[in-house]
Amino acid sequence: MTHERDPQLIWTEADEPRSGRFGDVYFSAEDGLAESRAVFLDGCGLPEAWAGRRHFTVAELGFGTGLNIVALLDLWSRTRPEGARLNVFSIEGYPLSHDEAARALSRWPEVRSIADLLFSRWPAATPGFHRIDLPELDAVLDLALGDAAWALGQWQGRADAWFLDGFAPSTNPDMWSDAVLDSIAARSAADARAATFTVAGAVRRGLAQRGFRVEKRPGHGRKRERLEARRIGPPVEAASLPKVAILGAGVAGAALARAFRAEGVTPVVLEAEGVGAGASGFPSALVTPRFDLGDPEIAALFAQALERAGALYRTIPDAVVAEGVIQRPAMERDIARFARVAEQALWEPGSMTAQADGSLNMAAALTVRPRAILDDWLEGVEPVQARVQGLIPASSGWSIRTATGKALDADAVIIAAGWGLSGLLGEIAVSPVRGQADWVEADPPPALAWGGYVAPTADGFLFGATHDRGDTATDVRPGDTERNLTTLATRLPELADTARKATVRSGAAVRATTRDRLPLAGAVPERTGLFVLGGLGSRGFCLAPLLAEHVAALVLDRPSPLPAGIARRIDPGRPAALAQPVEREDA
Repeated sequence: MTHERDPQLIWTEADEPRSGRFGDVYFSAEDGLAESRAVFLDGCGLPEAWAGRRHFTVAELGFGTGLNIVALLDLWSRTRPEGARLNVFSIEGYPLSHDEAARALSRWPEVRSIADLLFSRWPAATPGFHRIDLPELDAVLDLALGDAAWALGQWQGRADAWFLDGFAPSTNPDMWSDAVLDSIAARSAADARAATFTVAGAVRRGLAQRGFRVEKRPGHGRKRERLEARRIGPPVEAASLPKVAILGAGVAGAALARAFRAEGVTPVVLEAEGVGAGASGFPSALVTPRFDLGDPEIAALFAQALERAGALYRTIPDAVVAEGVIQRPAMERDIARFARVAEQALWEPGSMTAQADGSLNMAAALTVRPRAILDDWLEGVEPVQARVQGLIPASSGWSIRTATGKALDADAVIIAAGWGLSGLLGEIAVSPVRGQADWVEADPPPALAWGGYVAPTADGFLFGATHDRGDTATDVRPGDTERNLTTLATRLPELADTARKATVRSGAAVRATTRDRLPLAGAVPERTGLFVLGGLGSRGFCLAPLLAEHVAALVLDRPSPLPAGIARRIDPGRPAALAQPVEREDA
């Protein structure tokens, strides 16, 4: 944890946590859990407010020890509507460690099982957004570590209830600033509720001026009063769940299927050739980020994507082949670059380490078995083998026309077909890059990358890969195998000799890349109900899990796990993604 984000935690003689930075307590000395329930749960009218709802969103300012969220999840676990989904968004500027939070909450055994779920997935204390899955509770928590004004400005959700639990306005005015209150109003549902322990005049007036009806209520414990607020507006009726179609059953399509099913929607998946027919069908894949020292948003995207991918892959049996990848310098200048990468605040301590030989030890990177991931994420979603020839706007959504002449209607369509995107959506500019990889049976080595790469498989290793721009053929070429062997021999001659003596198997696939080398994830301009997840290049297994959740959130109007600034950078409507400018009605 950096000095700037240190909460300066103090433990009192009664073993209660106190913020030395703000000179304030994290919760009531009498009974913090009872306080959370009285001030925030009762103050926001829970559980009555979510009765009969399919989806409910709670946002919190001041995650602290996690006590309010544990109390919320405990209530949700006992009272949630059947089939309902809870999204929680919480902000913390000065995060506690796992051990500190566990120590603080150990005094309430009645919520121990819920707290343990949260502690088992405690995120790294790195800046940015962190998604924590709680499928046992039909819930998900997005935790933003950073300043409140920044986090609220980046969040793409709408809260049905607000827990305003920053430290007191007198000691932590930034948490109660006009900018923060403006964002609360902007990110509230029409009939949102809010609750807080403070009755400071500035807070009362600030909420009232932004459309909330504010009332003082009896406080809890020694606190004489607290506030409850209700936005003045009619409740918004939830739209019916859409019929969703996904085109493609590689890692992007499978990640989308998982994301939609987590939100209670079972999509239809169409695949032209078969599950994992492209590079997702190779026996092994590296999960590594792209490094960027000059673009903080893109660096943050890949750090968040790597964290999310790792969290999801580790829950799948037999998916992770090996932990850690060594990146060796391809050029002399890479040595200094790797040292600077390791110093970025984006990485959890120990996850990126510069080595004495100039290499970068990516401890958080993975080697995975693609088939295990695809099978797990497509379980219960039987892909339909069909070659899509066109998409035609329908009265409600899209009509998908297949090569056999059959048509399938859907409210929303997501194209996740890799290079196949080019034949379906001409206004999006992607370029093909052919890649052939080879693999053999042998003793699996550690994963290593240097321009070429070697990745362990279940029974040997995979090496490659070629990189031929503009080539769309997927035939296996002996000459490309020889190129891969030569590349392998430059760094690992003994492995190259092993491969030459073994029976080599090969596969080729076409990657899709964009002009700015950034992925495509979002809505297609001027095509309501049409979305894209593509342009992933060689980083599909790193990017797809997180970006699929972002696209699913856009389709279903749920909170996205991505900061808004990053979402804009990868939007399919950005100029670098378009084949030609789109003419808009207001242009």
